[in-house]
Amino acid sequence: MAVLAPLLALIYSVPGICRWLAQPYYPLSVLLSVAFLLVRKVPPLCQGLPSQREDGNPCDFDWREVEILMFLSAIVMMKNRRSITVDQHVGNIFMFSKVANVILFFRLDIRMGLLYLTLCIVFLMTCKPPLYLGPEYIKYFSDKTIDEELARDKRVTWIVEFFANWSNECQSFAPIYADLSLKYNCTGLSFGKVDVGRYPDVATRYKVSTSPLTKQLPTLILFQGGKEVMRRPQIDKKGRAVSWNFSEENVIREFNLNELYQRAKKTSKQSEEISEEQPVATELLNGETKKDK
Repeated sequence: MAVLAPLLALIYSVPGICRWLAQPYYPLSVLLSVAFLLVRKVPPLCQGLPSQREDGNPCDFDWREVEILMFLSAIVMMKNRRSITVDQHVGNIFMFSKVANVILFFRLDIRMGLLYLTLCIVFLMTCKPPLYLGPEYIKYFSDKTIDEELARDKRVTWIVEFFANWSNECQSFAPIYADLSLKYNCTGLSFGKVDVGRYPDVATRYKVSTSPLTKQLPTLILFQGGKEVMRRPQIDKKGRAVSWNFSEENVIREFNLNELYQRAKKTSKQSEEISEEQPVATELLNGETKKDK
């Protein structure tokens, strides 16, 4: 059983792995992440490379390269302690692997370092991480529709995500937010998203920073009665975002989604009962009118 469970988990994850490999972003990221390893270890490529090893073997790591790789591993493990999704784990590995490759290539040969750095810049500009395209119950707003929709029916509670497609944190949170919408969306509780990278006026109105260095993306805001009730991450007195972990458990707890869902279902049921009673009352009234005549 101990062997069977990991095997079944691997088989279950095969479709997801195939979808990853079908996207050019992931195979190219893997290739860039292991570029120095290939250059240093593959015999046709490593012949003639400089080495600080005592035996002069150019096809093996010297002590300084091992030290850099060990330091990289420690940083990745520290960063991944706060990661939530697989995408975040993989993204951290890719990012710090490329940083280590830049350092190692420049140390080996400045020309190889410049070539690798150029390839990374071209990759960053031309190849973006794939967007989440799974199932969801989310309404997408524009700069003209968000205010109208929030004010249309003040009995509806809205949770709106302010995001930008260029933000890795937003892309990592996308499947979590979609899963929450599938679980909690109902008549009185709705989920929305607005792209503040595309609609900067919305970001200004709702005081969400879109700076490349900001920690306010994504931002979740709870609206009740058309007005903001709370948001995460919070903003301190100096205008800086308070660090907050966008995990599914944190969103459910901080926004009281279970309570909001039960309250919305109860309100919706009461509205349906009232709407059913109105035709009956109308029929009785019409019957009494006819009898009087």
